Amino acid sequence: MNGTPTPVDAPAPNAWEELVTAALLGTERRTPPGCPPGPEAPAALLDAAAAETVRRRAGLRPGRAAARVEPAAEDPRPPLPTAAARRLAMLLTDRPGTGGGGRRGTAPDLMELLPQWLATANTQGFAPPPELLPALLDAARGRTDLRQAALAFAGARAVWLARLNPDWRFALRAAPGGGMALPHLEDTDRIRQLWEEGLFAERVALLSAIRAREPAAARELLATTWATERAEDRLMFLDSLRTGLAADDEPFLEQALTDRSRNVRATAAELLSSLPGSALAARMAVRAGACVAVDHTGSTPTLLVEAPHECDAGMEGDGVVAKAPAGRGERSWWFGQLVEAAPLATWPARLGRRTPQEIVALPVADDWQAELHAAWCRAAVRQRNAAWARALLGAPAAPEAGGPGAVSLAERSKLLGTLGGAERADWVAGFISAHGLSEAFQLLGVCAVPWSEPLGRAVVDALNIARDAGSYPWSFSGVMGLAERCLDPSEASRLDGLMAVPDETEDASPGAGGYWAEAFQRLVSTLRLRAAMAEELGAV
Repeated sequence: MNGTPTPVDAPAPNAWEELVTAALLGTERRTPPGCPPGPEAPAALLDAAAAETVRRRAGLRPGRAAARVEPAAEDPRPPLPTAAARRLAMLLTDRPGTGGGGRRGTAPDLMELLPQWLATANTQGFAPPPELLPALLDAARGRTDLRQAALAFAGARAVWLARLNPDWRFALRAAPGGGMALPHLEDTDRIRQLWEEGLFAERVALLSAIRAREPAAARELLATTWATERAEDRLMFLDSLRTGLAADDEPFLEQALTDRSRNVRATAAELLSSLPGSALAARMAVRAGACVAVDHTGSTPTLLVEAPHECDAGMEGDGVVAKAPAGRGERSWWFGQLVEAAPLATWPARLGRRTPQEIVALPVADDWQAELHAAWCRAAVRQRNAAWARALLGAPAAPEAGGPGAVSLAERSKLLGTLGGAERADWVAGFISAHGLSEAFQLLGVCAVPWSEPLGRAVVDALNIARDAGSYPWSFSGVMGLAERCLDPSEASRLDGLMAVPDETEDASPGAGGYWAEAFQRLVSTLRLRAAMAEELGAV
C-alpha cells in the first residue's frame, strides 16, 4: 500500500432505486449495482445502501468529483429558539395518517399546523436551522400551499440548495431571477437590461416589484415593449396592474382595449370597470341604466328590466363578450355583463335616490331578479363596495340564509371579502347561530385567523348542538379541522367540559358520543399545542 486512496466512481443517478429493488427482490434474484453475485452480495448491498443514505441526507445528488461548491451565504436573521427548533423538527417529521372515516384519534395533525408555525416564525424574523432545510423543502415540494411561507423562512439558502438538487427546483422558479436580487429602482440601466433580456419569470417579478413601490414607473416600463410582447405575456403583465390600480392607468388600459388578443381586451375592460371614474365605466353606466327603470304604475314600485337586443360593436369594444355560454340566453348574458361593469354609485341616482338596501329590496318584474342581483354581487366584489355588499348579503339570520343577491355560498364568501375582518366575523357568527354549520364551511374560510371571540363561540356552540343531536361528527369534520387551525387557543379551557363521553339518547347513532368526545379531545390538545408553539416563538 502506498497510501494513495483508490478512486471511487460516483454511483449512477438511479443508484438508490436499484438498491431498493435489490433489497425487495433479494440479492439472489437481483444483484446489487457495483458488486458481484455470491454470498457477499447481502453485505455489499447494506454497505452501498449506507453510503447512498449519507449522500441523500447531504441534500446533494451524487456526482463525479468537481470543484468545491461555494458555501451558502450567512443568514443574518437570529436563530430559532431551541424549543422552537425542536418543534419544527417534529412538524416536519409528522406524516398524515392514511385512515379514513373521519376518526383520527386524539393526537393533533402536526402537518396541518406547519403553515401556521411558518407564518409566526416569519413574523418573528427567525432563521431556520440549516440541518432542517432539506426536510422543509421536501415538505414544500409536496404541498404548494406551503411554498411561499417555507421559502420566505428558508431564505437565500433555499435557492442555494435548489441549485444542487433538481427536486427543489420550484424554489428557483419562485425566487426572482432564480435567487438573483432585483436591481434597485434607481439603477435604471440594470432595470432596463433585465426587462429587455431577462427570462419571463424574472420580468414578471421585476414588474410586480416595481409596481408595488412605484406604480407609474412599472406602467411606463411595460409600455416600452408592449407592442412586441406575445399575447400570453401581455395578459400576465397586464394582470400585474391590479396592484395600485388608479386613474393614471386609464390611458394605457384604454389602448389595451384595442389589443388583438380577446383575453387582453377582456382583462383591460375588467380593470377599467374597477375604476368608477373611467370613461369605460361611464359608458357602461349609460348602457346598464337604459336597461333598468322603476315602474310606479302598480301599488308597489317595481324594477323593470329590458335587456339589450343585440351586442353592438361598441359593446364588444368595451369588453362585452358576445357569445353566450351554453345554456345561457344571449340577452341575459349581455345584460349581466353591462350591470357588472357599471359603477354602483350610479344606481341610487338612476333609481329614485334610494339607498343600496332600498334598491335591493325592490321587487323585480318578469323573473329578472336573480340575474340583476347576481350582477350587482359581481360588481360589489369587483369594485370593493362594502355598502352594496351589506345590502346584497342581507341579515345573517334572514330566511334562506342570505340576501336576495347571494344566490350561492361562493357569492356570499366573495361579498364577505369586501367587509372588514370584525364585521365579516360577526356576520358569519350570526349566520351560524341562525342556520347551524351545514353551509358554514366556505364562509368560515374567509374569516381572519384566529377567529374572533363571537365567531369562535358560535362555532363551538353549533358543534355542541350537533353533538347533543346524536349524529356522528364526520359530517362536521371540515369545520372541526378549521376550528383546530383557526379557533383562538385561549378557548381551550372553555372546551374541557365537552371532552367527556355524553350519555347517549335512544335516537342517537351508536357510538356517536365516543367519537364526539375524541374529536373534542383532539381539538383541545391542538389548541394547547398551538399556544405552546406561539410561546416557543415568542409570539405571546
